[in-house]
Amino acid sequence: MSLRERDRALRELMDDPDADQRRLAATLERFDTVNRLISGWGRVYRRWARPHLSGLGRPARILDLGCGGGDVLARLVTLATADGIPVEGLGVDPDPRAIAVAAGRARRSPHMTVRCTDSGTLRAEGERFDLVVSNHVLHHLDDGELHRFADDSKALSRGLVLHGDIERGRTAYGLYALGISPLAAGTFLRTDGLRSIRRSYRTSELDAALRPTGSWSVRRPAPFRLLAVGHGHG
Repeated sequence: MSLRERDRALRELMDDPDADQRRLAATLERFDTVNRLISGWGRVYRRWARPHLSGLGRPARILDLGCGGGDVLARLVTLATADGIPVEGLGVDPDPRAIAVAAGRARRSPHMTVRCTDSGTLRAEGERFDLVVSNHVLHHLDDGELHRFADDSKALSRGLVLHGDIERGRTAYGLYALGISPLAAGTFLRTDGLRSIRRSYRTSELDAALRPTGSWSVRRPAPFRLLAVGHGHG
């Protein structure tokens, strides 16, 4: 197996409409722990999101595109609230199975709601947000989908856009294969996580892939992580 190039043909088990529902739900619930360990959103919040949101001087709206089980959005809302920043978060995902899990989290998370829809629908409805984020979405998309998603995310934001994803590499692959074992039982975490790494970008690749959609800055906010930073249409 080579990680020199993205393996675009791979599909994750949880994307199968016929995937085992109990294992899927367990995977989405356990993403909370996995994302806290590896996704770096605490650092991203402190470096990018908090300065932007605190500078608005008014209540802010946060949108999480492809929110999955809703854990990243819930964490951002909690962090902002703890800092005294009034926020309302909306998580959207086109998969009703994901939204079912996210809805349970939203019931436990004040200032957070979820909806089964996508970026194109929200854009057509004229929705606008102060911060638009996604986590582990970009590597799922083909080129056309990526361009539409990136363009939609800018159109939906009147401020900052932050898309976080995995950085492909042998070290990330090896460490994940070893480290995920204690959390993987009864889930798709091991198989899908390794497939995600194989589908993911390197910095120069993501920069080139996003270039047709305007100005983006691709950063490495943490080991084995990429962050595409953009700005909305005002």
